[in-house]
Amino acid sequence: MTVSEVRKRYLEFFKKRGHTIIPSAPIVPGNDPTTLFTSSGMQPLVPYLLGKDHPEGNRLTNSQMSFRAGDIEEVGDNRHTTFFEMLGNWSLGDYFKKEQLPWIFEFLTDPAQGLGFDPAKLYVTVFDGDESAGMELDTESVEIWKQLFKEKGIGAELVRLGTEEEGYEKGSQGGRIFAYGSKKNWWSRSGVPSNMPAGEPGGPDSEIFYDFGTPHDPKWGANCHVNCDCGRFVEICNSVFMQYVKDPDSSFSELPKKNVDFGGGLERLTATTLQESDVFLIDVFDSARNVLEAKTGKRYGSDEQVTRSFRIILDHIRAASFMLAESVVPSNTEAGYVLRRLIRRSIREADRLGVTETLLPEVAASFSEVYAEQYPHILEAADKIREELQKEEEKFRKTLSQGLREFEKLLSKHEVSPDDAFILFTSYGFPVEMTEELAKERGITLDMNAVATKMKEHQDTSRAGGAQRFAGGLADHSEQTVRYHTSHHILLKALQIVLGDEVKQRGSNITAERLRIDFSHGAKMTDEQKAKVEEIANEVIYQDLPVTRTVMPRTEAEKLGAQMEFGVKYPDMVSVYSVGPIHATEENPDIPNAFSLEFCGGPHVKNTSEIHEGGKRFKIQKEEAVAAGVRRIKAVLV
Repeated sequence: MTVSEVRKRYLEFFKKRGHTIIPSAPIVPGNDPTTLFTSSGMQPLVPYLLGKDHPEGNRLTNSQMSFRAGDIEEVGDNRHTTFFEMLGNWSLGDYFKKEQLPWIFEFLTDPAQGLGFDPAKLYVTVFDGDESAGMELDTESVEIWKQLFKEKGIGAELVRLGTEEEGYEKGSQGGRIFAYGSKKNWWSRSGVPSNMPAGEPGGPDSEIFYDFGTPHDPKWGANCHVNCDCGRFVEICNSVFMQYVKDPDSSFSELPKKNVDFGGGLERLTATTLQESDVFLIDVFDSARNVLEAKTGKRYGSDEQVTRSFRIILDHIRAASFMLAESVVPSNTEAGYVLRRLIRRSIREADRLGVTETLLPEVAASFSEVYAEQYPHILEAADKIREELQKEEEKFRKTLSQGLREFEKLLSKHEVSPDDAFILFTSYGFPVEMTEELAKERGITLDMNAVATKMKEHQDTSRAGGAQRFAGGLADHSEQTVRYHTSHHILLKALQIVLGDEVKQRGSNITAERLRIDFSHGAKMTDEQKAKVEEIANEVIYQDLPVTRTVMPRTEAEKLGAQMEFGVKYPDMVSVYSVGPIHATEENPDIPNAFSLEFCGGPHVKNTSEIHEGGKRFKIQKEEAVAAGVRRIKAVLV
């Protein structure tokens, strides 16, 4: 099957079972200040998983564009990608395990409505309990799985592993259902139960793996097992059952409204329909892979290093294309830094393949075409993607030249050390392997183990930072952050009043210390314009206006002029926040107009009086350019 066919089958399957298909959120969240990227299907739905009513009901499904920066270093094997689509279905206080597990098993194994996988190739994991939290084995999921496999004529023995290490020793022999502890089969925003604060929800999960039957590579351990990295078993999906809440005394109670959060990797599922463990052989990579073969004169799969380089370029340029289409530009900070890193890694791999002329724009063009139907904004941004990639490629080749000069400087002073290799990489983007090749030519032995240790420390720090940002983004509903969020809405409208209606939001970052907005505008603001924006914002804040959430049809919200987040596809029913009463309508012409009206999931203050509590006033700290035609304002309440 193709990616489009698998996506369509999945969405139609759950639509027939009462789910509303909702659009994908952008991969760069516009209103989540503490996470750079959307990294899962559940991330945009967290407020609803925590109890807020979703405008489209309590059964939802979609295919979510996702990006995980922490996986950059993993790319190069047969299954890891940074950008991917996550198929998801959610129950918000509706159905639970006895519906979810049979449905997903049916989708995976039914050739008529689903994917037609051989059930004998499927293995599952469940939660084995957590003694410290007073939780036992998830027997309900175990019994459901036993029955499902029995109906297919397959015996399904339970193997209780206790620890991950014990599971590695037992391997997969004799079992079909594997029970792991809370490090593997428990989900909460804070990790294992002992790390969860009071009031935090969480629950067990159940993963499904496909056995490709490939020989075990002993470099990953003596025995193969469902969580082995050798590539034989590949995780294809996971059902999370948000079932518990942590009490103040550190015990756990069952949630009155239990949720289901399912995620299935679209690329991995598509590869599995082809009986391929290599996700880079699915259709969305075909054209780009052909470009690389034509440009390099090398064949994918002909050589381990060639294949690894192909995979890195294919993955990174696909991810870069989606970022560029959402107005991210290469820079040295935040999302722009990640984008730059993807592009530069791709250039290094192109060099390794022997390509020294511009290559990346042509690879990216293939993705603009293959995703045109599902994500038309990629095709619409094709020219911009090509221009940015070409510019960045030319710039980085100059950087490589600078790195060579720095290498020579270091060599003139002393032998190149692991610290030098690390600095050349982090400061100049100079490939570590190039430093090692050059050192060998000069008769210098570089301790690559020490270099690898430093690189791993750098990677772990980056991942920890990313995880902290994500956790913070989910948890930070502090009073001050909420005040800044509502002030952000007021600021956007004030900018439109002063600068013109063509001003649109292009990004935001809101913390408890300040707010930041990126907006479309072609010129530097004058001091008079900034003063006027401040004046309008403070006037509105001190009017003590109500801030109201209304769920309404998208078409009605559009007619009312509600502001939309750039690049977002909205469902038929939307959540709209107004500062001041909703606009007048023909039925109610006497209702005053709202000052601000935006599509938004919240949270917000209930009244603008909360913003100026303590006599605070809105103040612009800084206004600057961040890209062509895009300005940035940082503001505070003082």
